[in-house]
Amino acid sequence: MLPSHLECSRDPSHCYGSDRPASVCEHDGAPLLVRYPRVTLDREAVARRPWTMWRYCEMLPVADGEEPISLGEGATPLLPLKKLGDDLRVEALYAKDEAQNPTGSFKARGMSVAVTVAKRAGARSLVAPSAGNAGGALAAYGARAGLPVRVYVPRDTPVILVEEMRSYGAQVAFVDGLIDDAGKLAAEHGRETGAFNVATFREPYRVEGKKTMGYELVEQLGDVPGTIVYPTGGGTGLVAMWKAFEELQQLGWIGARRPVMVAVQAKGCAPVVRAFERGEESAERVENASTTMWGLRVPGGIGDRLSLRALRESGGRGIAVSDERSVEAMRELHRREGLDATEEGGATLAALRELIAAGAAPPAPIVLFNTASSLKYAPRGEGVW
Repeated sequence: MLPSHLECSRDPSHCYGSDRPASVCEHDGAPLLVRYPRVTLDREAVARRPWTMWRYCEMLPVADGEEPISLGEGATPLLPLKKLGDDLRVEALYAKDEAQNPTGSFKARGMSVAVTVAKRAGARSLVAPSAGNAGGALAAYGARAGLPVRVYVPRDTPVILVEEMRSYGAQVAFVDGLIDDAGKLAAEHGRETGAFNVATFREPYRVEGKKTMGYELVEQLGDVPGTIVYPTGGGTGLVAMWKAFEELQQLGWIGARRPVMVAVQAKGCAPVVRAFERGEESAERVENASTTMWGLRVPGGIGDRLSLRALRESGGRGIAVSDERSVEAMRELHRREGLDATEEGGATLAALRELIAAGAAPPAPIVLFNTASSLKYAPRGEGVW
């Protein structure tokens, strides 16, 4: 359904129409959130629809009969982790495996929606900064839509991710710095050329695609999870699911209960965790951020307030884990559960272990998020196999 309006996440009195490409609030630079007219969405009717994220079309920004720019995204499995659950003495432990999306990551959800709206609004080209997976997804959906794409990436982005972007026809520009430095150049390119900037929280529609993870969890479990453990870089997925549960309550699918949200970051780059622990409403940029987990190497961003709000309103928390523990947990997910987890996915298991070891008792069922395929990070070796 087409949105009723766009609303400033900091001051709801700042509202905008949804009939043109949108960025951040003109008054305070805060991210905009999509709001919809009140609708009735019958849960049983939805259950009879094809199992893709577009089954929730009444709560996504598409017109009746509009064909979205889609590659079959969403509808990822929720896999029980029986062996690890027994080890941790957790009643019910699951992994939501976003590696099974097109282009091998959860970024497909957000880019599908963002490119759909940008195409409808008349965008001639697209631009974004990326640590790798977002750029690959944007390149693929841009190709699907017939729109040129330019991606700004840190110079040390893994070669396999850069090659993926180029294989879909995207132009790739290297930046000496981190993803927020890339974001500045992407924004400048957008201003100079008119390319529509789909950077994290710089437009409101990537959130809409990623919120479908929350809708799917409620369908798969029959209710909200007890705890969600989520690897948090820019924070879009965390914020998006928190928005989803609000909408699902309005639709009558769930009650007032919410999952405990746990944001997992790398020890070398943990702006949200640090701000949470200090009781701050916003996060300071982390200088000299360092981690091998590319998706978590986000030293700062404009979604920090929304991420911190979700953690506090849910009774959750932030936790930072080491790269070493994350790699160990990734390998454990591979060998013991057969899950194609990345280091970021491993970080969620490492974080859960630390929480339980510290005496916490996260409510079950507990859902760990694996946000991408480890194959996209694999180095290319040489020699005879």
